[in-house]
Amino acid sequence: MNVIKSVVFGFIFLMSMTGCVAIVKVDTPLPGVSIDKRETNERKSVLISLLALNNYTDTPQAGMRASSIIEGVLLAKGYRVITHISAENYNISKALEIAKKDGSDYFMYGGVSEWRYKTGIDGEPAVSIQCTLAETNSSKVVWNATGADSDWGNASIGTTAQNLIESMLSN
Repeated sequence: MNVIKSVVFGFIFLMSMTGCVAIVKVDTPLPGVSIDKRETNERKSVLISLLALNNYTDTPQAGMRASSIIEGVLLAKGYRVITHISAENYNISKALEIAKKDGSDYFMYGGVSEWRYKTGIDGEPAVSIQCTLAETNSSKVVWNATGADSDWGNASIGTTAQNLIESMLSN
């Protein structure tokens, strides 16, 4: 029992000393953006309607901020994105309605459960996000990811969130 306590304490100590702990769980990979090499050599672009993530934190507009970062990462990966980032929170049926109106292949929604600087001397940034991608035609969930991350006190919430989102969307 003492050995287990020592190992757990050592792991916690090591993680606190590194200053960065990222936990990401991804069910399946995102639908790919492929290149048609036979005729046009152009990308087959996937269109995603992106809604603001629901904000479950005390930080104003955390869902909108996270959604904005997600938009940039998706665009950099070659996806076409129609954003609906506003202060309004959408339920799934409203999100589906919007995606159908947009003519999107998929729609993305989710939530932010942590977006803050921890209390203490260094005030490390801490972020926790959940994202879901559903197919517009069937409403079937095709991709889901959950992640949490923190960083050193000299890092910003924005860079911490972007690193987390990039790792969530890379799978």
